[in-house]
Amino acid sequence: TPQRRDDRIDRRRATGDVFEAVARKHLEAAGLRLIAANQRYRMGEIDLVMREGDLVVFVEVRYRRSASFGGSAPSVDFVKQRKLVLAAQCFLAQHVDLARLPCRFDVIAIEGESSAPRIDWIRNAFDAG
Repeated sequence: TPQRRDDRIDRRRATGDVFEAVARKHLEAAGLRLIAANQRYRMGEIDLVMREGDLVVFVEVRYRRSASFGGSAPSVDFVKQRKLVLAAQCFLAQHVDLARLPCRFDVIAIEGESSAPRIDWIRNAFDAG
């Protein structure tokens, strides 16, 4: 039913918010600074945009409770990568002061329960080329 579908979407968003906050805290503890979160464009969404020195870091946060179905990192496939690159281009077009800086695409892969998540930070997970 439509209500059940809406409930599943709401639960999924809430779970995503929790683990994006976990990822953000992890990155900030490593010295990165938040520029923006949840940037939505027609072709895709950027979970976190961070700054590491003179580098703009676009971060995709992926959560899976377990690795049974391939885990969280492999779920960032070629199609998802292209969407992220297009969304990053839109973001940079709106933030011309950042467009001149080098960029990197990272993936934060989180597995397990929120009380004890396992975090795998994959720097430079893919490139825009």
